Amino acid sequence: MAAALLSRVWSSSVSGPRYFLRCSATCSVEKWFSKQSSSDNRPKHPLTAYIRFYKEQQPFYKKQNPDVSVVDITKKIAHAWRELPASDKQPYEAAAKTDRQIYKEQMIKYKAQLTPAQEAALKEEKRRRVEKRRAARKKRQLTMLGKPKRPRSAFNIFMSEHFQEAKGISIQAKMKNLFEEWQKMSSSQKKTYQQLAEDDKIRYENEMKSWEEQMAEIGREDLIRFKNRRKLSKRKKTEKVASKKRATTLKKSSGSKVTSAATKKKVKARQSEE
Repeated sequence: MAAALLSRVWSSSVSGPRYFLRCSATCSVEKWFSKQSSSDNRPKHPLTAYIRFYKEQQPFYKKQNPDVSVVDITKKIAHAWRELPASDKQPYEAAAKTDRQIYKEQMIKYKAQLTPAQEAALKEEKRRRVEKRRAARKKRQLTMLGKPKRPRSAFNIFMSEHFQEAKGISIQAKMKNLFEEWQKMSSSQKKTYQQLAEDDKIRYENEMKSWEEQMAEIGREDLIRFKNRRKLSKRKKTEKVASKKRATTLKKSSGSKVTSAATKKKVKARQSEE
């Protein structure tokens, strides 16, 4: 149970020491390039042109910059790839194209020997991958639009403050020890962190209110929380009705002024005739 809670806390943590990000990025890069062993003979996805370039260049960059983090090395290689002339990219792209064709042929043979249950499992796996990519794209989009970071819990704040001096070699060990320490703390000791968490909630709500108003202005009501979307819709209707009333009032007022001016003109004309 403790392990599951720690996992949820880790996944929901939105801020903390910089090395959290560095480790996460390192692990994801290593996982991306590692060859996953499979219990069946399913063909491996072919490498893209850029990944081929990365795998080729990474050892050289690492040797030249032993003290630079994997994240910074990845950025350098990505920049080098963007600056690479099309003629130099061609060999990598040609190799990637060849591998994609081989992969397609292998997948046709692989799917032909699958049982109905295995085929269903394969489709489910593909669906999960698509959803994961879609969620990642949405997250990037929200980041670009400046969506405020979610509020941190009291334990998240405590963990980010004490992670460096926590006992343990691995991240998991440090988190486990911090969680146990948090469990032993008294209510009065936790009160400071709980107050900080409450303040962060207020910060989040204020920032979200401002952000959602901006999203409404640019026509992205789909990004507004449902409860506020209804309020926004109701407010827009009220403003629309008020605007129509003002327009009607101005029209009547303008019409009455014209009538009054015409009446005065007629009176003056009669007086001059007399």
